[in-house]
Amino acid sequence: MLMTTTVTESNQVSIPPEIVREFDIHPGTRLDWVSAGEGSIIVKPLRSRGEMARQLLGSGKRWLKPGADPIGDLLLERKHDDNLDQTDEQL
Repeated sequence: MLMTTTVTESNQVSIPPEIVREFDIHPGTRLDWVSAGEGSIIVKPLRSRGEMARQLLGSGKRWLKPGADPIGDLLLERKHDDNLDQTDEQL
């Protein structure tokens, strides 16, 4: 399907509504532009960080030992670091 848009003076283009719906493009969607050679450009919508995080959710569980609590360990480590920082500030 051929769709034509025009570049504005500030190098902006409007994305045709059909493309917006098909690729779920909305304000804030980042687009990846790549020169494909021979006068062609490829534009790909990039997933948001939230979408990428949801896709990865739980994918590392298989490497955890039973009963492991990586979030708890991280919180304890940060608390320990905060305590060290406070001690350094007092010196």
